[in-house]
Amino acid sequence: MNTQKRLLHILLLTVVSLAPALCPAQGLPSGVTKVTSVEGITEYSLPNGFRFLVFPDPSKPTITVNMTYLVGSRQEGSGEGGMAHLLEHMVFKGSTHHLNIMQELTEHGCRPNGSTDFDRTNYFETFKASDENLKWALDMESDRMVNSFIKKEDFDKEFSVVRNEFEMGENNPFAVLYKHTMAAAYLAHSYGRPVIGNKSDVERVPMDQLQAFYHKYYQPDNAVLTVAGKVDEPQIVALVNEYFGKIPRPTRTLTPTHTVEPAQDGERLTVVRRVGEVQAIFVVYHTPDGGHPDQPVLDVLANVLGEQSSGRLYKALVDNKKATQVFANAQQYNEPGVIMFVALLNKADSLDGARDTMLATIDGVVKEPPSKEEVERAKARLEKQVEMTLRNSEEVGLFLSEYLAQGDWRLIFHDRDLLRKVTPADVQRVAAAYLKTSNRTVGEFIPDPKPDRAEIPAKTDIATLLKDYKGEAAMAAGEAFDPSPKNIESRLQRYTLPSGMKVSLLAKKTRGASVHANIVLHFGDLESLQGKSSTAELAGRTLIRGTAHMNRQQIQDEIDKLKAQLFVSGGATSANVGIETTNENLPAVLRLAGEILKEASLPESEFEEIRKEQLTGLDFGKTEPQSLAFTEISRTMYPFPKGDVRGTESIPEEIEDVKAAKLEDAKAFYHHFYGASNGELAVVGDFDTAAVKKEIESLFGAWKSPAKFERVKTGFQKIAPVNQTIETPDKENAVFIAATRLNIGDVDADYPALVFGNYMLGGGFLNSRLATRIRVKDGLSYNVRSSLSAKSHEKDGQFQAFAIAAPQNIAKVEVAFKEEMERALRDGFAQKEMDDDRSGWLQSQQVTRSEDESLVRILASRDYDGRTMAWDEELEKKVSALTPDDVAKAVRRNIDLSQISIIKAGDFKKVAATK
Repeated sequence: MNTQKRLLHILLLTVVSLAPALCPAQGLPSGVTKVTSVEGITEYSLPNGFRFLVFPDPSKPTITVNMTYLVGSRQEGSGEGGMAHLLEHMVFKGSTHHLNIMQELTEHGCRPNGSTDFDRTNYFETFKASDENLKWALDMESDRMVNSFIKKEDFDKEFSVVRNEFEMGENNPFAVLYKHTMAAAYLAHSYGRPVIGNKSDVERVPMDQLQAFYHKYYQPDNAVLTVAGKVDEPQIVALVNEYFGKIPRPTRTLTPTHTVEPAQDGERLTVVRRVGEVQAIFVVYHTPDGGHPDQPVLDVLANVLGEQSSGRLYKALVDNKKATQVFANAQQYNEPGVIMFVALLNKADSLDGARDTMLATIDGVVKEPPSKEEVERAKARLEKQVEMTLRNSEEVGLFLSEYLAQGDWRLIFHDRDLLRKVTPADVQRVAAAYLKTSNRTVGEFIPDPKPDRAEIPAKTDIATLLKDYKGEAAMAAGEAFDPSPKNIESRLQRYTLPSGMKVSLLAKKTRGASVHANIVLHFGDLESLQGKSSTAELAGRTLIRGTAHMNRQQIQDEIDKLKAQLFVSGGATSANVGIETTNENLPAVLRLAGEILKEASLPESEFEEIRKEQLTGLDFGKTEPQSLAFTEISRTMYPFPKGDVRGTESIPEEIEDVKAAKLEDAKAFYHHFYGASNGELAVVGDFDTAAVKKEIESLFGAWKSPAKFERVKTGFQKIAPVNQTIETPDKENAVFIAATRLNIGDVDADYPALVFGNYMLGGGFLNSRLATRIRVKDGLSYNVRSSLSAKSHEKDGQFQAFAIAAPQNIAKVEVAFKEEMERALRDGFAQKEMDDDRSGWLQSQQVTRSEDESLVRILASRDYDGRTMAWDEELEKKVSALTPDDVAKAVRRNIDLSQISIIKAGDFKKVAATK
């Protein structure tokens, strides 16, 4: 359960609370009031103060139920740090009528989670649309609202899991620097304290206080429910009234937070010194609350400065090789927030030089206001992000939590309207108002006899702001689509181009006329790819940086103009293009993707930037437990010699190869291997089939691959097991990985039983066997999971388990893992356990296929393997027919506990020294 807001958000225009005018509606159940409706989303209220939003989207065969409680770390008092986040964990432990919530989530095939932030806590579950699932979700959420157990025995186990999650953040230097920077920026307000709290508060919080916090804030008048997806609105209104209307309005009164952060008197500096290989600079300025009309202007300002190719900070720092990456974001909260600028640089780069350039560039936007071109480019990108969010009802259902935390969900539309009106003069005005030296946190204190303070406006009156707001027409809805393998196959058009590329087209009506596409190219063979891994990856990452006709900025501007997402990557054996756009723009986006793949110029300056960025990432991994552990387990499982494309190099070896890679070799690789002869192209969504066929034929029909292609095979090899420890000094979180090779392919008779056996062991949600033992029962780890893989074209698979824990607990994790594996091998699985988990597994397959972004990848993969969706249908039939004896025998035949290798990475010497 993620606890902290990502360091730099994709644009999400956040909001602040209002008491809306009530709008009675005919035909509603007694006591239900329709509050307002904007662009397809309707808000209702109940007499007990409970509010709920309904967002029908018939194009998705799924439903997302999202419960937002308007409480976060902002409401915590002294000694209560992390209490809101701890409750996020505790309400998964069961309630009066739902004793095992984790098991129920699995049984209903949910994609669930919860998260805590400064101003809100939310819980959601996305599941296959059905009356049974919907009623279960509403009943579960209404029950845990007021009947969660919050028991001491659960708390005693969970606080170490939360501490483990805290330690996971402590491993990340940038997360630590973010925490310290926010603490320095805020002297009085609770936004300066981390959402996850601190270990001492979490470990020592009295149970009666935690229960009091729960009973105070988890109440109907402090919660907003969102139901989005394939739903019948009158049915939802009736069901919500049935499940939530019976909860009484609480008698307590919630006291608003009243702390106001004083105007900053001068620059502040914070320095963090920890083990690491990468340097970072954060620069923070105080800004108004999320509902202030300056917020859309601040978003444009952040984009003008921090955009990844045309931004002023990017040009000043990355283009001039003073930094490897830059970011910027206007963070919007219920109360006055911040705008943040970040630069990452190599250890060898000058921190002073980068800081001076960074501050000068930020200051310069006041003296040299942004051009019309800069502002329009930023607005196009930001508006595109809003529109793409609104196309996906599942995302809207979740992101509304952020807007509700600001006070009103309608601000996503209101701020979009304001964004369209932003001018260069607006950006200059806002920059002058807030980007003042005295309002900055990064530097040293400097006495000033005449301080020039940034006075932050008073909190916005959102009720007045949005009193009569109506918004635009609701986005067009899509068709109700059945994501079963049989229906998908019946709707597909498959054919092969003269070049050899396989094409799969699935046309259907979607919300906002959205469409996804996936292009995969396969190339090379074992011999021809020898020693080319690093060169190939650098070439693949540079593809989108320039073509024969367009530079990097022109490509990005075209993507934004087309309101699309276009991702291009490549490695030693394949290249991949991911596309999301709309019906009218698909042909143009396909042409752009074709130009990038067929006419890439691999500019030298861009190649060098990619090289430096990759080296920065590798340097970061040199001290990170997870990077080191996964690298080592891969080297252990596949011990191929250096240069073999099937092997994994050590991080120092990879750094050496990246440094030695030459641009001319990358260009030679591109020209020698790239082509469509051995590729797949899948399109799913709202598109004109004839027009798309014509475009695909024109782009890829005659583009053949110059070099021979043959699948690279690893071949099964029995590996001598190892049990290895890697020391990572000054890291508070450690990593455990266990793995073994399997002599199996996905066509073998044991494969369905192994897939389902892995799901029960560690592939499901928190009630899987490993998670139940290591996280829930023993309270050792925040993240526990297992995975199983097998190939279609040879016998070579792998079973792997992963966990994180405090270094002093890794030995206990290892013992628990072995005991649970021994129990599975010895005792097998119970019929009820299988029946419960099987329902969840089958529904989760449906949920995955209902996401068009996932479905295009599945279709391309099936074409590569020469399969139809009948393969998926057959796999589900086989899993449905499995008996406990089938699964037990398959697991015993293929997994030998004595052959499992274990890698552990962490600061174990520090633990030993304290004993």
